[in-house]
Amino acid sequence: MSSVGTRVFVARLAGTKVFDPLGDEVGRVRDVVVLVRLKGAPRAVGLVVEVPGRRRVFLPLTRVTSIDAGQVISTGLVNMRRFEQRASETLVVGELLDRRVELLDGSGSARVEDVALEQQRSGDWLVTRVYVRRADHRAGLLRRRGETLLVPVEQVQGLGRPTADQGAELLLAQYEDLKAADLADVLHELGVRRRLEVASALDDERLADVLEELPEDDQVAILRALELPRAADVLEAMQPDDAADLLGGLPQEQAAQLLELMEPDEAKDVRRLLAYEDNTAGGLMTTEPVILGPETSIAAALAHVRRQDLNPALASLVFVARPPLETPTGRFIGVVHLQRMLREAPHESIGQIVDTDIEPVGADAPLLSITRRLATYNLLALPVVDEQRRLLGAVSVDDVLDHLLPTDWRETDDENAGPLRRPTPLVRRGGGRG
Repeated sequence: MSSVGTRVFVARLAGTKVFDPLGDEVGRVRDVVVLVRLKGAPRAVGLVVEVPGRRRVFLPLTRVTSIDAGQVISTGLVNMRRFEQRASETLVVGELLDRRVELLDGSGSARVEDVALEQQRSGDWLVTRVYVRRADHRAGLLRRRGETLLVPVEQVQGLGRPTADQGAELLLAQYEDLKAADLADVLHELGVRRRLEVASALDDERLADVLEELPEDDQVAILRALELPRAADVLEAMQPDDAADLLGGLPQEQAAQLLELMEPDEAKDVRRLLAYEDNTAGGLMTTEPVILGPETSIAAALAHVRRQDLNPALASLVFVARPPLETPTGRFIGVVHLQRMLREAPHESIGQIVDTDIEPVGADAPLLSITRRLATYNLLALPVVDEQRRLLGAVSVDDVLDHLLPTDWRETDDENAGPLRRPTPLVRRGGGRG
């Protein structure tokens, strides 16, 4: 283990790589688990480590041999069971950062910006220092560039008590590099109150992306906790099919209120999707695939599929139709495959390479029929048309998988997951958490 007296700041530790004794990377530190006690300094019991596959596991500090700048060395013994926080445990990054505390020197309140751990002669790691920023008592707010202090933990009161006005900026700064699905995992693992605080601190676009990756119960709870105008803005930022699914989980009266607050054009698409049965092409489709006219150049079409907000399945196809090009479009012509566009001259029009053999489905096509069609033709998306062959939208393979998998698939652990390195035996997560 690192030498006794080594001081480690948790905010700097987050994101640090974890290695086994052979130098193979195990994962990255995402948080530190501490026990906040009534008497005595909080004791750190382990690390939350993100391993390949977006899984977060618990690594007891008894299985850590060294914590140094830029790396953590473990014994190589890792239990791959997904981390589940216990009632007695507190996450430093997830729950302590931004918490309001009282300074016992009588100088008032402050916000926690970091926590320092030090190893004792007994081998335990204790929280010994707290890095705080004083509150501005004149305005009743935190001064962003105000005085900061590194104080002994004994001089701070309130670490174990959640506050009503806890922010989330420091937590989000630690996770700003995460993809939406990974940040959704972080939120799901937080307590209900903290989850709502963090979600509220996200901007509309980021929150919309994260909501699309959360289990339905979490989605509904977060949306219902937002002010109605903010909730409507977030729904507008979501894909129409995801917004429709989320509204379908709300009480009818609240869903109607939100639809009224949304921009008319955004609400129109969502209302149309809500009219279809869940397990049909109409209920599964998005109304915003890439739709272009046949005269569009390949270069312009490639620019459209490069859009950052477009998921890979929808980026694999361009849907070609007569004007108007917003759903429901003019007559649907066919699709152009991304690979085909990459093989042709950029100045050619997509109308010359359109594939008319992909037969679209109707809005009432059942899930099983859609699944078979995607599998038969090795497609990532499928056009949906009405009786006049106007394009209504597209069903992507990720939407189909969402409906084929169990409703709690985002929360279900993979019981068949093995150790990170084949020769490495598993250790029960209970180790080192007395």
